[in-house]
Amino acid sequence: MKPQSRQALCHVAVASCLCMGTVYMGIFESVAVQVGYEHYAEAPVASFPAFLAMPFNSLINLAYVLLGVYWLRRNVDTIGHPDEVRHVCYLKDVFAGMALIYGPVQWLRIGLQTHPTAVLDQWFTLPIFAWPVAWCLYLERGWEPRLLLAIECLSLFSYGLALLHPRGFEVALGAHIAVTVGQALRVHRCYGSNCSGVYLVLGVLSCLGFVVLKLCDHQLVQWHLFQRLTGHFWSKVCDVLQFHFAFLFLTNFNTCQRLPPEGKMQ
Repeated sequence: MKPQSRQALCHVAVASCLCMGTVYMGIFESVAVQVGYEHYAEAPVASFPAFLAMPFNSLINLAYVLLGVYWLRRNVDTIGHPDEVRHVCYLKDVFAGMALIYGPVQWLRIGLQTHPTAVLDQWFTLPIFAWPVAWCLYLERGWEPRLLLAIECLSLFSYGLALLHPRGFEVALGAHIAVTVGQALRVHRCYGSNCSGVYLVLGVLSCLGFVVLKLCDHQLVQWHLFQRLTGHFWSKVCDVLQFHFAFLFLTNFNTCQRLPPEGKMQ
């Protein structure tokens, strides 16, 4: 494993441990989260162990792990100075590490149905959405480690909104999605190609599916397609897809020569 890959995974692991420690200290005990099988359209199977009580909603979390492993092992042929190659590898592997962590965290929430695991699931979502923003800023401004750290810290601190209002997490998540899409559009407009445009559209559509299908989990069970594989399951499929398209979109700028902004207008 490359040094920058080890560093990336170490940073993700340390940040995850700090978050878990913070949650289990009870700081977010007052945060309103949904706990219990009644919040899911998939009916639990009483004869199955807890970690498979909702088999489809549980097993889909393996997709995050597989995605993380795939992108961790995938080499990105970056055009540019060796330092840029290392930087892109680090950015990619941090994102892959987030996928590796996120799958088990969501599975724990599904299996245990406890308040701390639900909080962790929500909290971990925010820095994942923030990382593409940091990556886009790298494409625009170059390597600024302090800026990357500041963005992730701001993202983590934004979960404090959940302490202030029952819908605080939704507000924070909505802001993250809006900023991420806006920053991606900005980078595409300045440096993008038809290929990056396709990845961006597919990523946004996947994000839309992730949000809508999860919110409409119970309402969708009236349709045959969503009776066994429910809206929550398909929302996770969309989530994995938006992860993948984000990887494709962001690495696309490093596998081809970026066109300067002024060149786009000629």
